[in-house]
Amino acid sequence: MAIVKYWGKHGQQLARNPSLSLTLSEAFTETKISYKALEKVVSGSDAIQLSFTFEGKEEPAFAERIKKYLSSLLPVFPFLKQLDLTIDTKNSFPHSSGIASSASAMSALALCLCSIEDRLFGTLSSDQEFDQKASYIARLGSGSACRSVYGHWSLWGETGEVKGSSDVYAIPMADQVHPAFERAQDAILIVSEHKKSVSSTQGHQLMETHDYASVRFQQARSRLHRLLSALRMGDWEDFGRIAENEALTLHGLMMSSNPSYMLMHPNTLRILNATRKYREVKKVPVYFSLDAGPNVHLLYPESVKEEVNEWIGSELSTYCKDGKVIYDHGGDGPEEL
Repeated sequence: MAIVKYWGKHGQQLARNPSLSLTLSEAFTETKISYKALEKVVSGSDAIQLSFTFEGKEEPAFAERIKKYLSSLLPVFPFLKQLDLTIDTKNSFPHSSGIASSASAMSALALCLCSIEDRLFGTLSSDQEFDQKASYIARLGSGSACRSVYGHWSLWGETGEVKGSSDVYAIPMADQVHPAFERAQDAILIVSEHKKSVSSTQGHQLMETHDYASVRFQQARSRLHRLLSALRMGDWEDFGRIAENEALTLHGLMMSSNPSYMLMHPNTLRILNATRKYREVKKVPVYFSLDAGPNVHLLYPESVKEEVNEWIGSELSTYCKDGKVIYDHGGDGPEEL
């Protein structure tokens, strides 16, 4: 879940501005790769031998995207053309509905590929080296995926404020965050499970000619500066203000692009307004955020978890598809199964 968003890219999956996110625990992708040696190695467009299923079913469009991605990685993982690969993947949340499904899927796949390399050749000798390469590989599949290889908080994009930050891979930030944010809660309110009308890939492309692009990229850097300060100081109020402004900015960029489009639904707006009213009346630190879709993330400290979850269940869930809410929180990051 990105707090400071990246929207707009250049080159080979490079972001126009740094971004910072919280890796969740209950919203995850589970990916399994089986492999065996090929009897005959081929070249060209058929170099990758792949059988792919999503949630146990064949998905030709997904399979083609994964095959193209793996082919692009041959300079990094030349051994892939010597393997017959079988990949099955599944999500704990709706796919292509604006809950960072590509980021989750590509980070899981990148971690699997690095595990295969390490098992075959023993080349990734340290955890830091392994994670850094997995983050780099994940970024080539989906920019935001580079942040998802780490638990809790992570930063992608070079900034002089954070030592070791880079445009080509993400870095972990958990050790730079105040204890007030260690168990940050994130309830995901599923307004719609339908596939988005405009993909994130298309949205990034539209930023190339957006009238407000250059100002937006400067704004993101300024907000990152403030967010880092809030996270280090344990300031939920400033954190929440930035999170909400970033969410509305992201969707404002969509609505002001050419052509313009809108991913929020009427119930999205009802939840946003209800959240602000609840916070004002109850004086409870709960704030909203949005990814590139209609579903709403509500962010709040663990100390108010019981009260906020009860309010979500009794009032806000009526705005959700079949009352569906994923009660989540910052997680420890990927696990090898």
